[in-house]
Amino acid sequence: MTRFEDLPYRPCVGVVLLNRQGLAFIGRRADATAEHGAGDTAWQMPQGGIDPGEEPLAAATRELFEETNVRSATLLAEAPEWFAYDLPQAVAGQSWKGRYRGQTQKWFAFRFDGEDGEIDVAQPGGGQHKAEFDHWRWEKLDALPGLIIPFKRGVYEQVAATFRPFAHPV
Repeated sequence: MTRFEDLPYRPCVGVVLLNRQGLAFIGRRADATAEHGAGDTAWQMPQGGIDPGEEPLAAATRELFEETNVRSATLLAEAPEWFAYDLPQAVAGQSWKGRYRGQTQKWFAFRFDGEDGEIDVAQPGGGQHKAEFDHWRWEKLDALPGLIIPFKRGVYEQVAATFRPFAHPV
């Protein structure tokens, strides 16, 4: 049996989508539970796994569309490093068939160039993908770490610090 500490991290991407007012997209997880964030900590930014052979930027663009329906976005920046978090051990045994201890994520910031009506979390990806979120809103970037499940909070603090220079009205 593999020890938790010896499990690898799942390679993923994360997306900070900033509107013209400098606010960040945040969605409430549709599958929120006590283990995965419920109530005030059921929120997160778009994120997801990198497919085999896929480049991180391509994965970020794909995940953004699959989770929000957004295509009208311009790349602002890429985080200079990967950010990682460990899942609580009880959750790690249930997520991803127990193959990973957590995730390592490459984060990207995009400016949303469209109108809010383009965002469709109920039928994302043109209706071709399962809804990850059941509600969304624009929020101050620095407020996001307080809205995420505690085991991801450190990553969100790093993300907020990295992309703070872009979180302003344009």
